[in-house]
Amino acid sequence: MASTPPDLSTEERADAQTILARLSRRGTEFLGSRYAIMGGAMSWLSERHLVSALSNAGGFGVIACGSMGPAQLDAEIGGTLALTGRPFGVNLITMHPQLSDLIEVCGRRRVSHVALAGGVPNAASIARLKALGAKVLAFAPALAIAKRLVRAGVDALVIEGMEAGGHIGPVATGVLVQEILPGIPDVPIFVAGGIGRGEAMAMYLGAGAAGVQMGTRFVCATECIAHAAFKKAFLRASAREAVPSVQLDARFPVIPVRAVGNKGTDSFLEVQRDVIGRFSRGELAQNEAQLAIEHFWAGALRRAAIDGDVEFGSVMAGQSIGLVIREQSVPEIIAELVEQAVMAIGVRRRVEAGATGGG
Repeated sequence: MASTPPDLSTEERADAQTILARLSRRGTEFLGSRYAIMGGAMSWLSERHLVSALSNAGGFGVIACGSMGPAQLDAEIGGTLALTGRPFGVNLITMHPQLSDLIEVCGRRRVSHVALAGGVPNAASIARLKALGAKVLAFAPALAIAKRLVRAGVDALVIEGMEAGGHIGPVATGVLVQEILPGIPDVPIFVAGGIGRGEAMAMYLGAGAAGVQMGTRFVCATECIAHAAFKKAFLRASAREAVPSVQLDARFPVIPVRAVGNKGTDSFLEVQRDVIGRFSRGELAQNEAQLAIEHFWAGALRRAAIDGDVEFGSVMAGQSIGLVIREQSVPEIIAELVEQAVMAIGVRRRVEAGATGGG
């Protein structure tokens, strides 16, 4: 039977809180938040209500622009500003056909932080955002790309492992941390993928991260607009049920998407078979076939997350889904994460003191 961690004394708790604040300082100063906890940008779900709740609770909310047009993004930023006076960011997809217009919207709205995702951003986009006064974050799936992004002028990096939900890379979070953190001292680095408890947050902060990014953990927040059936699917699922999608044909590369396996997962295989067949018969050009495959996910996610079709829709989730065990408010989740981190630091300090004969 697992033992219960000992309670910390008042002095031990104060010491652990001081250490957590010190370890988080680079991240909190960069974000302008109380805690170095960024919300992952989840399409359809990271909108004004969840984003403002995260920022109001001391974390840092990030709007998922996804496929929004400029007018939609402008309205979403305005709606968020009406709900919080705290800093928040916007996540833009680099492949968006109106990326330049979306950047200008962020500039007009004086968005303080913009994350460029979905590919390596070009230098012009980075430079324009910085000229508009925004701090720019980008995602680095390897050390070489991290160095390239820093040279291009990004202000911070996010390294996201394959344990994350949605579109994922091939490398685990723990490996990326070991590869990238020691090699990039220049900018703050936020770690994402598979983080569901404060102990993991404390561990990555101790390894040199500026903070963490978490998405799956906040899906079952009361402030999240996800459909009740979508949340129920999260509460029922275990880590091993969140699996990556399968690619059928190397001519049509599929960026793996991690989601809870269901009939929708099987449907994606059928979509690939159908599209590949149409391409082989000359009915589709290769780029049209590739787009047809990719477009599956946007609609499938909305069907599950917003409409509640968790049987045929895409229940995108990271492997930390097994750590989501009840619906809670965002302030409760943030407080729980911080308490777990404080406890982990305090217990470690007690062990270290005992090993050295300290009091």
